[in-house]
Parts: sequence; C-alpha cells; structure tokens
Amino acid sequence: MSVKFEKETVRETSTTGGRKHEIAHEIGERLTGGETMTGYLAAYLKQLQENPLRTKMLTSGSLAALQEVLASWIAHDRSKHGHYFSARVPKMAIYGAFISAPLGHVLISILQKLFKGRTSLRAKILQILVSNLIVSPIQNSVYLISMAIIAGARTFHQVRATVRAGFMPVMKVSWITSPLALAFAQKFLPEHTWVPFFNIVAFVIGTYINAHTKKKRLAALRKKHYGDGRSNSGRTDDFPRRDY
Repeated sequence: MSVKFEKETVRETSTTGGRKHEIAHEIGERLTGGETMTGYLAAYLKQLQENPLRTKMLTSGSLAALQEVLASWIAHDRSKHGHYFSARVPKMAIYGAFISAPLGHVLISILQKLFKGRTSLRAKILQILVSNLIVSPIQNSVYLISMAIIAGARTFHQVRATVRAGFMPVMKVSWITSPLALAFAQKFLPEHTWVPFFNIVAFVIGTYINAHTKKKRLAALRKKHYGDGRSNSGRTDDFPRRDY
C-alpha cells in the first residue's frame, strides 16, 4: 500500500507541476507570440513600427497616469474625496501623451539619425554624452515646467522657482540612470523600441521620486498646518490655487 501511495503521490505532484508549467508557457506564448509572433508584445511592436507616434503617445499617457495613482497610493496622498484618483491623474495622462511622448519621439529620432550606422565604441560613448548633456536637460526642463503647472503654478516666478529647485536633483538622477539605460538599449534593443523602453525606466524612477516628494510635502504640510496630527485626506495643493 505504501508503494502504491508513493507512486500516486509522485504522479500527482508531477501532474501539478506539469499544469503549472503549461500555464506559464501559455502566458508566455500569449505575451510574446512565441514562434508565430502573434502575441501582445508582437502586436505592440507592430503598432510601434506602423504608427510610432500614436503608440508612444498612448504608452506614455497611460504610464504617466498610472505613475500618479501608484505614487499617491505609496505616499498615502488621498484627494479631498478620500481616494487616490485625484485631478492630477488625467492631467498627467495629458502631459504624457501630448508633451512627453512627442518630445521624446523627436529628440530620440534626432539622436538616432545623428549616430545612424555608427557602431564603434567611441560613437556609442559620444551618443551617451549627447543624450545626457543635451537631450536630458531639455526633457527634464519641460517635465519640471509641466509639473509646476499641474501643481497649480500660474506665474512665471512660480514656474521658474520650481525649475531652479528641481533641475539639478533631477539631472543627477538622469546622469546616473540614463547612461545605463542607453547602453542597454544600444546593445539589446531595436531603435523603434527605445522610446517605450525609456518610458518604462522613467516610470519606475518617476514613481519612486513622485512618492518620495509626496511624502516630504505631506509631512511638511502636517507640521505647518496641523502640528503632529494628520489631516483627514492628507491632500493639499503645492501652490495656493485650488480650482484645477
């Protein structure tokens, strides 16, 4: 009886393991398309080649909105209604789709054209330098200006103060992460996938920075307005204007 029980146990375990392997294999096939190249990833890459700007706009807009919701959840930054979907979410989506994506599309296209066909180590290093000294400052400046306006800044002084305060910290992060991301893209990715790849990298880093900034802002606001207590929602605006 013990031998039969052991055989049945082994058979049941192997069957369970086989089912798990089949499920994982089916998920992988569905995402990548496998040998047939008909999965979600293949369909996305096809759209990226056929409609590059539109696909990048949808990708960047979705990631920007998701980043805001996720950062608010991490920082416990609720809206005045007590939830994490604030008025900033659709504005972040608009920024990602209509500002970040087109700007990245143009700048990365120019960068790729400048170094098209140049595969030497010197050319790759020069491409990284151009990206960090020209492309990144432009993108980060536009990002900070957009974030200031989304946060409620309406005067040139408020926007300039936001850019001056945040430019170097953001650039330091870019100078650390951008060379690594660009070197990875140069080595492993086709050029038409660079912008979505950089969007994903920016999503991860941006979520962390956004959540960290929200935590610091909420802590400062509680200390200023509520002492050591907590507000009901924990949410207020970065600038006095509230009708946005």
